[in-house]
Amino acid sequence: MTVVENLSKSMICGESTKFNYTYRLTKSEITLNNDDESVKMQAYGIEVERKDYVDEVLINVDRDYVNVISPYRHKVHNLLKLLYDNLVSPCHLVDVIGEYIDDNIVEFDEKLKEIAVN
Repeated sequence: MTVVENLSKSMICGESTKFNYTYRLTKSEITLNNDDESVKMQAYGIEVERKDYVDEVLINVDRDYVNVISPYRHKVHNLLKLLYDNLVSPCHLVDVIGEYIDDNIVEFDEKLKEIAVN
């Protein structure tokens, strides 16, 4: 897995608590089977991390990720931006994007068909 893009945002809560959020667009290679032939293709995913600080001391790190969302970078980038704009926590990542992933998993089949034609 390679980090392709990184977005960060901080939120201060009270006088001594700070939350640092990091949203990462990731790229990895997956292997799919197409008529008894293995085909490698790129898959883009998202990782969300939150670090909690109290009085500048790191007290907690929470992280979650989904490695395979779409073969199309721009679609995952738009989803990453939505998460960033709404300050989505790692513990809610799958809740927020789960349906999107389910609806768009067919993109990998479409990409396989494109490769087979070429």
